[in-house]
Amino acid sequence: MKNINSDLFKDDYQLVNGKYIFIPVEEEIVTDFLDKLKYKLKKFNKIYSALIEIISPVYPQPFFDAKRIIKKEIKGKKVVALNLGSGNSDFGDDLLNIDLLPYQNVDIICDIEKIPFKDNSVDYIINIAVLEHVPNPEKVISEINRILKPGGKIYSFIPFMQPFHASPYDFQRFTYEGMKHQFRDFHILKLKSVGPTSGMLWVVQEWFALVFSFGIKPLHTFLYLLFMIITFPIKFLDVILQYYPMSKNMASGFSIWAEKK
Repeated sequence: MKNINSDLFKDDYQLVNGKYIFIPVEEEIVTDFLDKLKYKLKKFNKIYSALIEIISPVYPQPFFDAKRIIKKEIKGKKVVALNLGSGNSDFGDDLLNIDLLPYQNVDIICDIEKIPFKDNSVDYIINIAVLEHVPNPEKVISEINRILKPGGKIYSFIPFMQPFHASPYDFQRFTYEGMKHQFRDFHILKLKSVGPTSGMLWVVQEWFALVFSFGIKPLHTFLYLLFMIITFPIKFLDVILQYYPMSKNMASGFSIWAEKK
């Protein structure tokens, strides 16, 4: 159990099995075989993380960036840092894991459109591939701005060119200009494209599965996973290509490092 200062909270909670609970607890909604597979794998964080970093079509630059930020600015320091929309991921004891669902590694269960922290109480927030899954990303970003201290920082990754991937829902994507607009109330320190090859590869994998499954859904799922396993090494071209200036035109997504004004 992590050391959590409950004085930071503005709302009432229940403390159950080491988790601070602010909403009724629900299990994840799963809609198809892939959702069920992801749901089961998420319970085994190390295995799931390895599969995401290696086998999935997305080059895992956001996780590399987050680990670098944590090592440089958070680890071992007296700061309040949140892994917002964590799922079952865990970057270590220096960050509190916050999610809507009661995964094993989650410390605080809440709706991230109503984050239960007091104003100006948080130093750092990590938020990776979450805002596409919430119906009101502007509300979440507003809450992030509210709870960050002046000068507090947010690292966020949001997809641009990625196929639909409900977990359990999937609502939107953002362009480069869209990212600047969403974080207009912050001082943007860095905004960069991530994974032009990843964006293309994921679409191609889905396309091949669509064409050769002949409308048979179980066959589509099998072929999609097969093509993913066969073609995943292509994504590592993004080690180089993500730094090309025009990569933002077909980026898998964008990462932003921003500071509260």
